[in-house]
Amino acid sequence: MPDHGSPPSSVRLTDPRALRAYAHPTRMALVGLLRREGPLTATQAAGVVGESVASCSFHLRQLAKYGLVEEAGGGRGREKPWRATAMFTSWDAAPRDPAVAAATQGFQLAMAEQYFELSARWVGAMPEESAEWREAAYFGDYQLRVTAAELLDLNNSIQELVRPYLQRADGPDSAGPARDTRPVSLLHLAFPTDTAAPGAPTGPADRGGAASGVEERGGPAGTGSRGAEDRRGPAGTAGQDGSADTDP
Repeated sequence: MPDHGSPPSSVRLTDPRALRAYAHPTRMALVGLLRREGPLTATQAAGVVGESVASCSFHLRQLAKYGLVEEAGGGRGREKPWRATAMFTSWDAAPRDPAVAAATQGFQLAMAEQYFELSARWVGAMPEESAEWREAAYFGDYQLRVTAAELLDLNNSIQELVRPYLQRADGPDSAGPARDTRPVSLLHLAFPTDTAAPGAPTGPADRGGAASGVEERGGPAGTGSRGAEDRRGPAGTAGQDGSADTDP
């Protein structure tokens, strides 16, 4: 069983300009890549995210403006390595400032798109995966009826279950990957579903059942939220840590 370590480092976004700057698919992909793989040059990153070297170099500089990445030392120009400043990103789940609230909403919508792309990528790759990984992977949901306090407690409990495995992440403050492991995106999403228009579906299942895959295993599709104040994004993208923690 992995050891429980100190909470992974997090960079907190409070400036609406920073939230808007981060709400870009290429920038989310770059931050997620650096968090998974460690320091990379713009040239190396471009080969992974599918963008030009010039584009990656520009986006890395923009991310550095808001403290999400930094130069790792060595190299010059587009050949200098960059690293993530933290393993997670956090922000206020319920900002009072209208500008921050609007920027937060835009950022979370961008994250939702990244989550969808990650999920679709896995579904497309499943036929080529081994039976072991197809069976281990999870695709489902639960429909619950809880109070706000119960939902917060449930989210915190899930975070505690996940925390030990975060120490295996490849990045700042990590213990390094264990044998036979693979990078996995654990999406942690939990929100009310009664906000749809009258008559519209409120969830994938009519009565709390699972819209799931193998063996009808309904369960949370989630990756990195850490509570009202510390939210985590896509591990493969931005890594959000709260009204969060994505690896986008």
